[in-house]
Amino acid sequence: MAGVRRNVLGDRDELVRVVAARLVETLAGAQAARGAASVVLTGGRVAADVYRTVRDLSDRDRVDWSRVDVWWGDERFLPAGHPDRNETQARAALLDALPLDPARVHPMPADDGPDGPDPQAAAQRYGQALAVAAGPDGDLPRFDVLLLGVGEDGHVASVFPGHPVTGATEPVAAVRDSPKPPPVRITLTLPAINTAGEVWLVAAGADKAGAVRLALTESGTAAPPADAGPDGWAGPAGPLPAAAVHGVDRTRWFLDAEAAPSTG
Repeated sequence: MAGVRRNVLGDRDELVRVVAARLVETLAGAQAARGAASVVLTGGRVAADVYRTVRDLSDRDRVDWSRVDVWWGDERFLPAGHPDRNETQARAALLDALPLDPARVHPMPADDGPDGPDPQAAAQRYGQALAVAAGPDGDLPRFDVLLLGVGEDGHVASVFPGHPVTGATEPVAAVRDSPKPPPVRITLTLPAINTAGEVWLVAAGADKAGAVRLALTESGTAAPPADAGPDGWAGPAGPLPAAAVHGVDRTRWFLDAEAAPSTG
């Protein structure tokens, strides 16, 4: 695992601009190196703003979008087209404006899809799609960039602190009884996330500062705070998923000043 790089930007708008520009640069670089690129998308308000900014960038076409594979890190198990689905958000903010190859866009199944309302079968279906794309070399294709938001509780994708899915070993898992609505989701697991070349954790706002501090402390990139308990700096539900993710080549934290006031 390569080292962690922390990028603290002045405010949320600057954060969004920097992440959007870096995403275009990274995908273009991947294509220059091997002719294709892949990205794993996340959901959330900051992510939607990043996607809209990519859409409006004057140099977005440095990327040959027809040679980009698009995957998702997690999904709310809702009907196709539901406004709360991460796929719906990404399509409206960016994907519908790009000349993508539809065969290279891989949304997670919906609860009105071929498997009906069975999230476990849907998770297995997505795992099979990943394996097909990987070919004979493994269970997962190459992910050049995997984007993650960071929840106030330190969750990433739909991997929540203390939830059984934190220990899942299969690439894709069904999530039931999510602490955030909706209760049923599908997610890439921590082992799958950690196969990405670059993992980017993006957080904005003072409500994320505590989780950022915990995650950076647990991952060894910040000193524990003075009031850390005798068992170290851990949240009430145990180690944070945000501390457990990393890229094979690099891990980047993109933070605005409010999310990083005490990261050390």
